[in-house]
Amino acid sequence: MNKRKKQSNKGTSESNQNKFSASQYANQIMHLLDLHPGRAYTLKQVQQHLYARNKRDKNNVEATLHQLVQQGKIEQFRKHFQSKSASVNMTGRVDHVSPHFAFVIPQEGDENDVMIRTPDLNGAIDGDIVKISIFPGAKGRDGRKAGEVKEIIERKHTEIVGSLELSEMYGFVIPNSRKIYEDIFIPGNKLVDAKENDLVIAEITRWPEKVNKNPEGRIKKILGKVGENDAEMHAIMLEFGLPYEFSKEILTIAEQIPENIPESEIKKRRDFRPVTTFTIDPADAKDFDDALSIRTLDNGNFEIGVHIADVTYYLKEGSILDKEAYKRATSVYLVDRTVPMLPEKLSNNLCSLKPNVDRLCYSAVFEMDKNAKVYNKWFGRAIIHSDRRFSYEEAQELIEGKKGDYSEDINTLNDLALKLRKKRFDEGSISFESTEIKFDLDENGKPIGLIPKVRKEAHKMIEDFMLLANKSVAEYIYNFKDTKGQYTFVYRTHDYPDHEKLMNFAAFAKNFGHNINIEEQGLSKTLNKLSQEVEGKPEQNILQSLAIRAMAKAVYTTAPNGHFGLGFQHYTHFTSPIRRYPDALVHRLLDNYLNNGKNPNRAELEKKCEHSSSMEKLASDAERASTKYKQIEWMQEMVGEEFDGIISGMNDFGIYVELVETKCEGMIRMRDIESDYFELQPEKFRIVGQKSGKIIKFGDKIRVKVKSTDINRRTMDLVIADDGN
Repeated sequence: MNKRKKQSNKGTSESNQNKFSASQYANQIMHLLDLHPGRAYTLKQVQQHLYARNKRDKNNVEATLHQLVQQGKIEQFRKHFQSKSASVNMTGRVDHVSPHFAFVIPQEGDENDVMIRTPDLNGAIDGDIVKISIFPGAKGRDGRKAGEVKEIIERKHTEIVGSLELSEMYGFVIPNSRKIYEDIFIPGNKLVDAKENDLVIAEITRWPEKVNKNPEGRIKKILGKVGENDAEMHAIMLEFGLPYEFSKEILTIAEQIPENIPESEIKKRRDFRPVTTFTIDPADAKDFDDALSIRTLDNGNFEIGVHIADVTYYLKEGSILDKEAYKRATSVYLVDRTVPMLPEKLSNNLCSLKPNVDRLCYSAVFEMDKNAKVYNKWFGRAIIHSDRRFSYEEAQELIEGKKGDYSEDINTLNDLALKLRKKRFDEGSISFESTEIKFDLDENGKPIGLIPKVRKEAHKMIEDFMLLANKSVAEYIYNFKDTKGQYTFVYRTHDYPDHEKLMNFAAFAKNFGHNINIEEQGLSKTLNKLSQEVEGKPEQNILQSLAIRAMAKAVYTTAPNGHFGLGFQHYTHFTSPIRRYPDALVHRLLDNYLNNGKNPNRAELEKKCEHSSSMEKLASDAERASTKYKQIEWMQEMVGEEFDGIISGMNDFGIYVELVETKCEGMIRMRDIESDYFELQPEKFRIVGQKSGKIIKFGDKIRVKVKSTDINRRTMDLVIADDGN
């Protein structure tokens, strides 16, 4: 009996030991998590550490954990719990790269991007500025830190462009942007006159308070029908936050600018009207912002003038027109049109260096000998009278031996340009000649053919003289100092390539049999050698585009750093003020210093540089989107057809393939490879079949069939063509 009683007491003791209430577990949980602040625990792990073995105790632990989360004493990330002190807060911008996950790019510091699963965005969408919690114990893709959005600080989008899908009582706007995955709910009374399949602008009127709910909005503007060229191009501009038209006020102000040039203004300028001058531009160009003049001096040297449209004469600093130009910062070149930075009265008329009319310029003039050695330079305001307008094709014919107007002058300029080019490459400039495709469009903007863009000597000749002018202006101001030191200026800089990206590129190029010397010394020559080796080969586009991606982005800045890609110690943009606002800034600064003006505020100028760099990127994104749209529109007619391609990328979801003939890119989705299950091995740039052992890697040639196209998302699905095996 005593024995049984003793056993009973033992059982009672063990039972009491585990009879903790939910509140009694709190201290134990806090102690456990604080003891290991860098570690995240699952519910099961916490239960095991607290010896919660029966259902009641496990439930109590679970209830306590959730209570502590609600009280803000600990953090929960997905299925993990962690000490509050272990989490790291960071502010950044959402880059929603996939329906399944996003990255948050930090606003400050050297932190790496943080991966956020789509459910953990908690209502944030692409472009939003958010505060996130980073959990050191949790890892995302590629070993990156992972986290979740805690607060949405600033919404990027107040309007969304997309196509309308209607139900009886309401509608949804399906965003055009491939990075916005939330449809916009439109109540019936907010649809206005919009119809099914209209391209519209939806204004967001209410953001959801709960996750997995749609934003709500109203139809603000109807752009046209899905598939209509004008509507689609306008939609692309709006998708990237770019204006596609000028206000009536801006157009009215521009029209009021007088066309005559006052004699008093002409007297202030160096007169090049008697000197042979001409422009060379694309055949369809409407704005000519640069011209070349040439004359032989008494000493046998040549005087070469690089004359640039004097936009700042008409664009008065601080005026309404100037503010509009600054806001736009750049012209945008879509597949079928140019959306100019300046109203047409300026861009295509007053500032355009048309033949047979006087035009105001800001000029860079060089005295050089027959070997292109420069002896003297002059910078200042001028007036010119262009004698002839050449297209690139017309100038090229003269270079190739055809006789015609100014053929001797053009060939002299080309000889000088060849020498300038050789010197530039000898000193470290990098040459990448990627193959581009231009669309032949019908009157409705529909692609009816593809035309390769070929850069010949005439193109390169103009480029060489523009580079000379840009470099010379930057060097002149850098060395132009007063007693207070260096003058503040707008430079165009390009940093050395990121070492890790360059290593990856070198490994990728090796797949094609190309060895890349990744050491900075000699890197330029190595890349130029690669460019020559791949010219005309199927892998040319892929290798050269990846090489460019491996390099840093060129930016505008007041920091007088060099330009790696060009091999210049100092460089700026001086030659295109009709289409780039930083060039107008450069003209103003140069004129200011030539007239003994004061050094401007560096911080304010740096902000203008940052804005210009940002707008340049948006314009580039819009241009690529318009090209992608036309590519998919072209490929719509080719569903079921087969093409040769080259594997240009891969991820967990599929393989990217660039078609050799059309340069269009599509994806072979993993789920569509029925013969095997393939596993991605990113460090080796390949996928491997788990059954067959078959290896598919970057750069492989592959025969594919077009499975489907999605014009709204600008995507194309491919499948591996049946090779009969």
